[in-house]
Amino acid sequence: MEISTKIAALRVSMKARNLAAYLIPSSDPHQSEYVAPHWEARKWLSGFTGSAGVLVVTMDHAGLWTDSRYFIQAEQELSGTPIQLHRLGPARGPEYIEWLGEKLPKGSTLGMDGMLCSLNQNRNIVKILHRHGLEFENNHDLIKKIWSNRPTIPTADIFELDPSFAGLDRNQKFAQIRQAMDTQGADHYLLSALDEIAWTFNLRGRDIAFNPVFIAYAVIGINKAFLFTNVQKISQKLKEKLNSDGVILRNYLTVIDFLKRLPATANLLIDKSTTSIGLYQEIEKANMITGDSIVQKLKGKKNKVEIEHIRQAMRFDGVALTKLYRWLEEALTEKKAVTEAALADQLAAFRAEQPGYYGESFPAIVGYQANGAIVHYRPEHESSATIQPSGLLLLDSGGQYESGTTDITRTTALGPVTDDQRLHYTLVLKGHMGIAMLHYPKGTKGYQIDTLARQDLWKAHLDYGHGTGHGVGFFLNVHEGPQSISSAAGRGGVPLEIGMLTSNEPGFYLPDHYGIRIENLVLTVEAGESAFGTFLKFDTITLFPIDLSLVKKELLTEPEIAWLNDYHQKVFTELKPLLNAEEVDWLKTKCASLAI
Repeated sequence: MEISTKIAALRVSMKARNLAAYLIPSSDPHQSEYVAPHWEARKWLSGFTGSAGVLVVTMDHAGLWTDSRYFIQAEQELSGTPIQLHRLGPARGPEYIEWLGEKLPKGSTLGMDGMLCSLNQNRNIVKILHRHGLEFENNHDLIKKIWSNRPTIPTADIFELDPSFAGLDRNQKFAQIRQAMDTQGADHYLLSALDEIAWTFNLRGRDIAFNPVFIAYAVIGINKAFLFTNVQKISQKLKEKLNSDGVILRNYLTVIDFLKRLPATANLLIDKSTTSIGLYQEIEKANMITGDSIVQKLKGKKNKVEIEHIRQAMRFDGVALTKLYRWLEEALTEKKAVTEAALADQLAAFRAEQPGYYGESFPAIVGYQANGAIVHYRPEHESSATIQPSGLLLLDSGGQYESGTTDITRTTALGPVTDDQRLHYTLVLKGHMGIAMLHYPKGTKGYQIDTLARQDLWKAHLDYGHGTGHGVGFFLNVHEGPQSISSAAGRGGVPLEIGMLTSNEPGFYLPDHYGIRIENLVLTVEAGESAFGTFLKFDTITLFPIDLSLVKKELLTEPEIAWLNDYHQKVFTELKPLLNAEEVDWLKTKCASLAI
């Protein structure tokens, strides 16, 4: 079905319900960032494949709102369709709602499927719409009426993550959660976010590409824990283990009936950022407690066992990347045709050779030259560029290992480069090291340090349009909260705490020419005590060399050169035992020291 036909069918349904506009977000009933194909309605209806964006359809306009990471991609994918791209500004709110407020006549109604809208989002939407004299109805699932060949809800098996990797068994996690529930006066706690459920129960799944989660809800009670999922996905042996741990299994769609039947005296705690307004309205009770996620805070701070495994995952990843870049150099020397998509496939193959590998943590971003300026570019076999022995290659990728989740970006010179490219690269590197070298007092928030990554770019009147860092899960979602390094409100306002794993990824992008990004994962650790309190710092744990051929050494300070040399010595020392002689020689060259 053509996009114009789909939109026409949607408008017929809208008209029948007297809706002046309809909103299609990128989420699912669990407010996931990445969703199973069953909930990819925005992608199906618009053709835009990016992970972030909102489609708004009125009777005479169809618009897609997305941020700067996807501007170039959206322009390409929306070309030739009746959908207009609307560019979201940095750290801006729901501009599409303000737009509707200006375009729709007073008294008009916006419709949406409330299962795809959190309580927080619903509150913000209603607040803005009412200011413009508009109404909001969140009980309209119009997509199911027009999406005839819609994929089914996934049915992949659920498997257990051994406590030897998790550091805590599920009963220990239940105890932590129940203790936090008690402080809030709750005797039942609803979990909607898929990564939080997977972490809590030490279970993993294959329902969403790149994210080892499964479709479920959960309720933690005082003595029992209830897991609502497709029980056919769980083996008999695992069912017995779960039952012995006080876990009662129920089918996915019975969660609403279960919550409705809770005793009148029950105090139910929900997270207003992950619980959908659709579910909330089905179960709304007078003694419902809304608060921030307990589990997000717990899983965001990695325990000692998780940290040791994560360090091992970084070694495995460094080995795979060493093999890849040697392979690429040899291929280019031998003048073999290597496309961006082929390079992504080869990297996945090298990662698959590593112990405990599960899959990629997100689709590899392999951007050669101009494609590197597309922040979330994903190469396709039928259209990706052929890599040449010249210019810049940006490779942003990650792996899911039983021992942890990785995320790394390197920008590499494949041949002759310009002075501007070296300048821009060095400014990005200085920003990266500004974060990596920082010591900061306990309680410091992400937005307070984001400027350090940008200050040298700003001096040159340059900038980048995305955040500097995001939280990373443990064999879970590559993007997780509660923290971030960003100027944006929300996660950028969360204090960085010991055990948090965060990306450090400043960049610079020159549209139609090239992109530069340097990313490592950093662990928040204690730096020391003073009369001014506890100070923290970042321990860089990603292990792969930074391209020195692009560095304008004269722009670096002595401490920056020392940090770079120390980092490369660490990379070489950690990876050497896992490599053969030829790979060790290659790595030694890439990790050569810069003279101070």
